[in-house]
Amino acid sequence: MQTTQAQVLELVAPEHLGLESRSSFRQSAVGLLDQLPERTGRLVIDLRGTRSVDSAGLGALMLIQRRASERRQVVVLRRPNDELRFLLVLTKLDDLFEVEADAA
Repeated sequence: MQTTQAQVLELVAPEHLGLESRSSFRQSAVGLLDQLPERTGRLVIDLRGTRSVDSAGLGALMLIQRRASERRQVVVLRRPNDELRFLLVLTKLDDLFEVEADAA
């Protein structure tokens, strides 16, 4: 009998996720997704220290999610600030990600 337990890797997002940081952030995330098994892998993006996300940063998150979806993996956004949560709802992208609030 084979068990399917999700393997989880975590990536800490930069303080400012935008034009300057999007490429290296996306490359790091894709590298982690490639390390995870298809179908059961979970990438947790820790946004605790992220103060701002612009359209380029949002685009990077979308590309990361698309790559995960192709591999049937899950992207979890941990501790996004209110601004990012609002932006995800506004752009109708909130259903693409699992969101973890503060674990107090």
